[in-house]
Amino acid sequence: MNFELHGYHFEGAFTSANQLQARAGVYVVWCKDGEKWTCLGVGESHNVQERVLNHERASQWRRNCRGTLYYAAHYTPNLQQAGRMQIERRLRQLERPVCGDR
Repeated sequence: MNFELHGYHFEGAFTSANQLQARAGVYVVWCKDGEKWTCLGVGESHNVQERVLNHERASQWRRNCRGTLYYAAHYTPNLQQAGRMQIERRLRQLERPVCGDR
């Protein structure tokens, strides 16, 4: 499944972070409770899969989700960290993730 969010193409949303690719990009962590979707986290990494699987806020995501966790990524093979961080900041401003800033 793929979707567009604020002008960015995302792959997902997956119920397992293992389904994310080990590529550079920006990720979003969601909670779906019934029909309601809540953004829990947004971040960037040179390896999205590894970052999400080993994220220090993973337990916080689980605590704040009464439904099902979902993971999605906007892959950015042609951007360095500064470019990924710019996308991350924009998405954080627009989505206001429940589980805070970096």
